[in-house]
Amino acid sequence: MTDQLDYQVTIEELSELMKRTAGVHVDPITLRQQADDGFDTFGLDSLGLLGIVAELEKLYGLGLPEQAERCKTPADFLALVNGALKTGV
Repeated sequence: MTDQLDYQVTIEELSELMKRTAGVHVDPITLRQQADDGFDTFGLDSLGLLGIVAELEKLYGLGLPEQAERCKTPADFLALVNGALKTGV
C-alpha cells in the first residue's frame, strides 16, 4: 500500500472538463494534436480555465498551484496539474 497519489488528468478528461465546466467542445484527438496551441485557439478563456481548476481541486481534494490558472496551453496545463497531483502539492 502506498501513500503516494497516482492520479493523472488525461487529454480526454481535459476535453470533457472543457465541455462540462466551460461549454467548450473540443474533440480529444484535436486537443491532443494541438496541445501546444493556446487555450484561446479552442475558445477557452481564463474564466473557463479557472472553472476547470476548481473542478479538479474538488475532484481530487487538494489545491492546485496558482500557476494552473495561468497556463496558456493544454500541454503546459496537464504537465503542471499532473506534476502537482503526483507530488500531492
